[in-house]
Amino acid sequence: MNNSNFQTLGEFIIDKQEDFSLSTGEFTRLLSAIRLAAKLVNKEVNKAGIANIIGAMGSENIQGENQQKLDVLANDIFINALTQRDVVCGIASEENDDFIIINNKKQDHQSKYVVLMDPLDGSSNIDVNVSVGTIFSIYKRISPVGSPVILEDFLQPGTEQVAAGYIIYGSSTMLVYTTGNGVNGFTLDPEIGTFYLSHPNMKIPEKGSIYSINEGNSKSFSPGITAYLEHCKSSENKKPYSARYIGSLVSDFHRNMIKGGIYMYPATESSPKGKLRLLYECNPIAFLCEQSGGIATDGTNRIMEIIPSELHQRVPVFCGCSGMVKDVMQLMEIHDNA
Repeated sequence: MNNSNFQTLGEFIIDKQEDFSLSTGEFTRLLSAIRLAAKLVNKEVNKAGIANIIGAMGSENIQGENQQKLDVLANDIFINALTQRDVVCGIASEENDDFIIINNKKQDHQSKYVVLMDPLDGSSNIDVNVSVGTIFSIYKRISPVGSPVILEDFLQPGTEQVAAGYIIYGSSTMLVYTTGNGVNGFTLDPEIGTFYLSHPNMKIPEKGSIYSINEGNSKSFSPGITAYLEHCKSSENKKPYSARYIGSLVSDFHRNMIKGGIYMYPATESSPKGKLRLLYECNPIAFLCEQSGGIATDGTNRIMEIIPSELHQRVPVFCGCSGMVKDVMQLMEIHDNA
């Protein structure tokens, strides 16, 4: 592409500071740290097949899931990038049992922001060369500046997010984020290592024709979910919807936001509270979804209004085109409450 026609991510952040009431030099440095970590993880993902970083570590994370080598590597990269720049006072990661207290090197605990993240979403797909991603969420601390962060700094509802985004590592690498003033996407030029604004003011269509769900769990879906899947396949639509499920939330959501669709991970027998994590996955994706014109719900409640009770809390999630989410909610209300 002709880079002279595109604005860089750094230029965009500076230009849009007036749109973000909390924008400070510290916040700008925080986004720059995420940008740097994204480029480093992208480099590792691109050489995964020849660098002995494919496969499982042989250990489990707090959720009892097998950690992939790239999970651990991406986690370390993001933690190091965020801690080296004195821009956050705490980090919570899907890969760590507890949150990490970070002490600013210059002034004790003076940083204002905490970051919550899924460092490598969909990492089990890396072995077969399928797109994976990073999800991040930024909050302003509620504990007094100058003191160590506490659990309550991380257990804030999604409505309190000051920024959220994801990086998708695929045929191209994109960083997509919002500060509550719309959603913008930046594509990495690998030759010079710069992100350029390629997808300004991203909007999800009101209606779409793609549904994303793991139908292998269909025997344990509620009657409402089953009814919606029948609707997706029905000739009552102009044509049946297309089933597209990658198994990476970032990849599925990114496609659906651009092309129009719904992503669903309802409660099942094996995951009665849902599978995805409220703080690391659902809240940031919900923020992006709403800012692009969509809806994100657990089937009853707005995702971003759920009050977190623990760091690794799981919830059901339905997000995407507003018309499609409303359809599934209506069928769940009719069939599941009968």
